Amino acid sequence: MDYLLLAKKYGTPLYAYDFDYIENQYNKLKKEFNARKSLIAYAVKANSNLSVLKHIAAQGAGFDCVSIGEIKRALMAGAQNYKIIYSGVGKSDEEIEQALNLDILMLNLESEEEMKRVESIAEKLGKTARISVRVNPNVDPKTHPYISTGLSENKFGVSIDKARKMYLYAHKSEFLDPVGIHFHIGSQLTDLSPVVEASNIVSKLLRELKALEIDIKFFDVGGGVGIRYDQENDPDLYAYAQGILSALKGMDVTIICEPGRFLVGNCGVFITKVLYEKTNDAKPESRKRFVIVDGAMNDLIRPSLYEAYHEIDALKEGESELCDVVGPVCESGDFLGKNISLPELSSGDILVVKSAGAYGFSMSSNYNSRPRAAEIEVKGGKDRLIRKRENFEDLIQNEKEFI
Repeated sequence: MDYLLLAKKYGTPLYAYDFDYIENQYNKLKKEFNARKSLIAYAVKANSNLSVLKHIAAQGAGFDCVSIGEIKRALMAGAQNYKIIYSGVGKSDEEIEQALNLDILMLNLESEEEMKRVESIAEKLGKTARISVRVNPNVDPKTHPYISTGLSENKFGVSIDKARKMYLYAHKSEFLDPVGIHFHIGSQLTDLSPVVEASNIVSKLLRELKALEIDIKFFDVGGGVGIRYDQENDPDLYAYAQGILSALKGMDVTIICEPGRFLVGNCGVFITKVLYEKTNDAKPESRKRFVIVDGAMNDLIRPSLYEAYHEIDALKEGESELCDVVGPVCESGDFLGKNISLPELSSGDILVVKSAGAYGFSMSSNYNSRPRAAEIEVKGGKDRLIRKRENFEDLIQNEKEFI
């Protein structure tokens, strides 16, 4: 990508996505499961732009959704309803009813209470709800605590024993059809051995259920395959796939995995413009340099929320010194990078924040009444606007009639 050209053409701040990269990542993961029936179900929460979803759907992917809004986005982008999974801890009655009417592949259940609600709603609609149960295998994914989901202390899923009871109940129900089994232990995993460990644990339950003539058709290993932000090792996809296949030896099920970050994380960059530099008045030995840019925590919150690292490059040569890259938002936590080595910068210079394709725009907000950034795709060397930049009128459109 020509970042400087994109900045001049579309303005800043700006998200730009390499669609060819997304396709390559999809094919790289899909081929590891070529020997078995499999479905790559993209985790929509990572990046839910409609053009991104349309491009992923065109590869033959399914979609892992955690709200009815994400389901509707996937369908609008061309997803096939029988390739959509509805996950999430807190589905409302209205959302469950809509999902059943849309006839998606399955609802992924997180508790006995949720199962009873789904059964009741399915009965009211005169339908049979295809379901899976999210099993918590109590495996430590060794990742950031905010994105760890597979331990008993986390809010997600149910224990093996409780899951077994839920499957027995669902098997006897006229309005529930248990077709899948699911787990997801955490995100940004570059060592995928915990996923293999969880597969071995959950596959034992699957064998029990098969022995009880509960016809589970889908074994969903969740997402979590990580990417390189800094010095991480690339995940070993071959060992990951072989470990899962080994755990399922002799069982006829379709393997589902739910990558989000893996497909889109390193396809994207966040392009921002320098407003000016500022150096505080401390003594020379403790002097602090700040590079103030037009992008902020409302645009890319991962550094503030997780203390996540994103590589930041300047489109300028020169001797580098350490600085903090900060935005205009009125919070001390408003930074894109700390102790980043950059050359001396002037107003109008461009910085490129890398690995911003996942959980960038999708987690952005209008905090401080800041319009959200534009998004563009780059495919085959050509760029195209896929979400226009917001303006002030967009921010107030649902309020102005009430004043």
